[in-house]
Amino acid sequence: MAAQTVDVLDAKGKKAGKAELPADIFDVQTNVPLIHQVVVAQRAAARQGTASTKTRGEVRGGGRKPYKQKGTGRARQGSTRAPQFAGGGTVHGPQPRSYDQRTPKKMKVAALRGALSDRARAGRVHVVSGFGVDGVPSTKTALSTIASLSPRKHVLVVTERNDEITIKSLRNVEQVHLLVADQLNTYDVLVSDDVVFTEGALSAFLAGPATGRGAKAVATSAEASDAEEAAK
Repeated sequence: MAAQTVDVLDAKGKKAGKAELPADIFDVQTNVPLIHQVVVAQRAAARQGTASTKTRGEVRGGGRKPYKQKGTGRARQGSTRAPQFAGGGTVHGPQPRSYDQRTPKKMKVAALRGALSDRARAGRVHVVSGFGVDGVPSTKTALSTIASLSPRKHVLVVTERNDEITIKSLRNVEQVHLLVADQLNTYDVLVSDDVVFTEGALSAFLAGPATGRGAKAVATSAEASDAEEAAK
C-alpha cells in the first residue's frame, strides 16, 4: 500500500505544500465490530457509576416493631422500613460500581486506525499549516479557515499541546471539537464529519508517544533554571 498524499492548506485555503498519510495508519481495513467494541468500552469508562440506593438496613428509622405480632388481623411486620412500606429500603437497587471494560492497547490502536482510514478514504482528513491566528487568539479567523476546508457541521481539530493560540481560538466553538495529538481517539473521530490536523499535530501523532529509556521529559523554562541553579 502506498502512502496517501494530501495538500497542506494555509489559512486562506490555498495550497502551501503536501503531507503524506502513511498507509499503515490511514489506509487499513476498517473492522466495524472491533470499532464498536472499543467505542462501547470507551463510553462505558466515562460513566461515573455513582448511582446508589439504600437497603432496609441503611434507611433511617423503623427500629421498633410497628405493632404486636398477633391479634390485629394484619400481616406480621417487624419494621416500617421493610421494602413494602413507603420510606422503606430498596431491594436489588443500584450500588456504586465501575463500568470499565478491559480493552487491550492493540485493539484501541487498530480501531483508531480503522476510523482514520475510513475518513481518509472519503477525503475527510485535512492538513493545515495554521489557522491564520498570530499573536492574539481570534475565533472568527480560525472559523473562516475551517469553513474553507469543510462545509459540514461537526469538525474535529487536532493540534499540538503547546499551541495555546489555536486552542484559545477554538475551544468554545460549538461545532468544533478540539483535541491535542496524544488525545486522539476512535469515538471522537467517528462522531466528527471531518478531521483537521495542523502540520505539527500530524507529525506528533505519527511519531507517537515518547516511551522507554530514550524518552525525555520536557521541562518548563522555570524548571530548567531551577535545575541549573541546583547544579551550581
